[in-house]
Amino acid sequence: MKLQQHFKLMATYNEWMNAQVYDTASKLSTTELAEERGAYFGSIFGTLNHIVAADTLWLKRFASHPSSTTTLAVMVPLPTPTRLDQIMFDDLEGLKAHRQWLDSVIINWIAALTDDDLDTVLNYQNTKGVASTRSYSSLIVHFFNHQTHHRGQVSTLFSQAGTDIGVTDLLALIPCED
Repeated sequence: MKLQQHFKLMATYNEWMNAQVYDTASKLSTTELAEERGAYFGSIFGTLNHIVAADTLWLKRFASHPSSTTTLAVMVPLPTPTRLDQIMFDDLEGLKAHRQWLDSVIINWIAALTDDDLDTVLNYQNTKGVASTRSYSSLIVHFFNHQTHHRGQVSTLFSQAGTDIGVTDLLALIPCED
């Protein structure tokens, strides 16, 4: 599988898992979503907001890459999160709608990338203003891995709340080869 095809699979998995996460979250009360559960970002709601904040930061960085200036132009005018624990939306419906929009942006961005695009670097600054130059494709791997990491935490938090998210394995989306 070529790298670009792998990223398409990851974008599809990201969208599929986020739909499951938000469907599961909608079964809980606002109080249950906001309950402090000892996670990095406190609650289910805090963790979901963190994923959106981090995705926004990375997509805005990726928007500066020559291959992505068109597909990620919609990210440029969005406010840049100032903290990784920033509450981007204070209600689940607003957060869910934005998450769905972000997932469509990610799908379109990844679909437009070529293998040649992925064999370049990205120059960016982290949240502390420190400049960095890294492999574009490796940063995209980090982007998807970060989402999976925190969705895994959310899955555990759902379990603590007595709610089952269902199948979460990427394997569910990998086609069988004959």
